Amino acid sequence: MFDVSEAVVRIAIMAVPFLLAVTCHELAHGLAAYWFGDPTARNAGRLTLNPLPHMDPLGTIVFLITSLTGGFVIGWAKPVPINPRYFRNIKKGILVVSAAGALMNFLLAGLMFAGFQLMLNNLPAPGSSAEFFFVPVLNILRYGVWINVILGFFNLLPIPPLDGSKILAELLPPKLAFKYLQLERYGFIIIVVLMMTGAFRLIFSPVFSVLAPLLYLI
Repeated sequence: MFDVSEAVVRIAIMAVPFLLAVTCHELAHGLAAYWFGDPTARNAGRLTLNPLPHMDPLGTIVFLITSLTGGFVIGWAKPVPINPRYFRNIKKGILVVSAAGALMNFLLAGLMFAGFQLMLNNLPAPGSSAEFFFVPVLNILRYGVWINVILGFFNLLPIPPLDGSKILAELLPPKLAFKYLQLERYGFIIIVVLMMTGAFRLIFSPVFSVLAPLLYLI
């Protein structure tokens, strides 16, 4: 039977690391682009930790749905506007900017895992008032590791328009890269099919097998 109160608590706990993950992911893209000379994200007001300018309605809905299923949780924010013509070195700029989001997610995952382990090794006495603080924070950190690792690897998949496709396109010959990036019009359909068929769970099973024991998810 569907428990509404349990679902609300689950979404509330997962929403905190999700918003942090997607906000920092897009912020990292914007900062990397700015480093290479592109002011587009800054001019659009996207170099901010405020999640509101980054939120994508569809990506948020997908997050809400997948977080309720108890399975593969995913979602996304609005892509930060980038103009490679500003880059001092276009090829290097595209490679670094495209990888920056996933690298930020892996950094956040590492920091949250360190915090999770630190709190786990300093648990308060059962029934104490501190326990009511520790439990939700532990869950936020635990899901934060999970969400950031999955989001990082998800964005590195070579499916246009994900970041991995931009990295791969820069490594391909120009004509082949152009044809490859034309698949972007089918990208959302490909992602939905992979989600509906359970292919994502198969693709990420090695990640699940490593994270689950570490985060007490089994």
